[in-house]
Amino acid sequence: MLAAVMIGFGIAQRTILAEPDQVEAVAEIDGTAPITLIDGATLNSLDGRQKIELTGEGNLFAAYGRTSDLLAWIGEASYNELQYDSETGELATSVVKGTEEAVPNPRGSDLWLTEYSRDDLLSIVVNVPEDVSVIAMTDGTAPAPTEVAISWPQDNRTPWSGPLIVGGVVLLLVGLGLYLWALAHLNKSRGPRRKQPKLPRPPRRPIARPKKPSVLPIPRGRRKALRMAVIPVTLTTGLLLSACSADYWPAAFSGEAEATPTPSATTSASDAKPPAVTVPQLTNIIGKVATAAKDADAAADADIAASRFAGAALEARSANYAIRAADSSYPAPAAIPNGEIQLALPQQTDAWPRTVFTVVQQKPAKNASPVEPAEGEAAAEAEPMYGLMLVQATPRDNFKVVYAVTLEPSAKLPEVVSAETGTARLKPDVQQLLQMAPDQLALAYGDVLLNGESSEHYGKFDTEGDSLIASIGQAKKAERQASLPAIASMAFANAVGPGDAIAMATNNTGAIVSVYLHETETVTPVEEGATINAEGAVKTLSGVSSTTKGTQATYGDQLLFYVPPSSSTNEKIKLLGFTSALISAQEL
Repeated sequence: MLAAVMIGFGIAQRTILAEPDQVEAVAEIDGTAPITLIDGATLNSLDGRQKIELTGEGNLFAAYGRTSDLLAWIGEASYNELQYDSETGELATSVVKGTEEAVPNPRGSDLWLTEYSRDDLLSIVVNVPEDVSVIAMTDGTAPAPTEVAISWPQDNRTPWSGPLIVGGVVLLLVGLGLYLWALAHLNKSRGPRRKQPKLPRPPRRPIARPKKPSVLPIPRGRRKALRMAVIPVTLTTGLLLSACSADYWPAAFSGEAEATPTPSATTSASDAKPPAVTVPQLTNIIGKVATAAKDADAAADADIAASRFAGAALEARSANYAIRAADSSYPAPAAIPNGEIQLALPQQTDAWPRTVFTVVQQKPAKNASPVEPAEGEAAAEAEPMYGLMLVQATPRDNFKVVYAVTLEPSAKLPEVVSAETGTARLKPDVQQLLQMAPDQLALAYGDVLLNGESSEHYGKFDTEGDSLIASIGQAKKAERQASLPAIASMAFANAVGPGDAIAMATNNTGAIVSVYLHETETVTPVEEGATINAEGAVKTLSGVSSTTKGTQATYGDQLLFYVPPSSSTNEKIKLLGFTSALISAQEL
């Protein structure tokens, strides 16, 4: 009886007495607000992973990201806010009124850490910290999903059901053994019997013999006991196997530690501002940039490029497309590889605009990085590295490449902080920290390109291995002037290109700086009535084959420098990479 009670109670704990394995709260949402915000505090009202189910019409959308980023993206739009009432176990809905009743389509925004989309019913499972929230929408114009259900797992383990079942089985086996021992003892205790005297046999009477039974007779004696023992043995085996789950035992007996939820999206616990992007975000962004660049280059379409390029990078590509429209043999711009991120240096900020510098490479050399470039055969086999400076102007804008350069093969970047920490973007006119203010770099280096060693800034730059000076420096400019016929002259001038100089601080209080330089090349006749023939891309872009007035071509140089700190006396400013392209040509 005790065994039956223990086994029955152990099984009941896992069946009729078992508690639900999750807690669910549902909110019905009415109104026209296009957004529903599920705050991280609401999602963490109960322990465990959060399962969110959205129900509505059309293609439903959900994403999660830092709460501050989501609120910045929402801006002045009206939205629904959900809060969990721990006393009633229900979700309360409130509407935060704003001045906007519609927002842009949220799909593809660079702010989301992860996004999901599905028709009519969308179910996701997340495990976010309190400073990360979830946003639910449709297309930004239609109302948000009409029903939101949030469920949390509940610990419904029964740690004593296992001991009860096993203990009951042990008692059952003990009882069975005692029963068999008692049967054996009873048979032995009967002993030998006296023989009774034989009586005379009565006359036989004819009797009708019954037919043999169609079933086997009930076993008697020891065979009966052994066969009956098979049933409880089979039963006990099944019960023992059913009690093997770790959920049926206390943690001390199961050998498993108490489960602790681990957030899937983490942020810094310090008071410092967060980095502009995480590495997974940046990986997604680079993938989108690479796709946009590939599509734009293939179609020679500046509008496609404008979705992911701006400033100097867009100006170079737009001019390239204009040249290729007239001359299909002209080479396309360097592709942006959707490869490995070799370096990620995001700005540490919670405001806009936001900046991030990254180095990407399609085929990295083994055991090489921008900080320790490959050498020898490994360097020859490796694909070029590309340095990209990206800027996000507003929360609803995506990151765009404003500078895109090819790194010098021998370029060695300074050490920078980790991507999880982020760095500071310095002001363009900062004077005291660096050897040269970022907004002075373009003209200073341009002067070196024009005048070489006679430039007043020549000694400030490390020109060893500088391939741009070797290709368009003073010596090459002199060769071009000498190659002109006597009837023409060539003059050069420099100007700062449009856009800000961007400086990202390094570990040693130096900076990685991107600047834009416009180099103007003017060819004019020196004799009245003389005719000058335009050549190459200048001819194609200007549409002028010969002129008596002259031509003017402008080249855009996107330049990436390392500028040492002002306290460093043994370092010089170093060109890390560049991209030079013809951006305009015209008749004077």
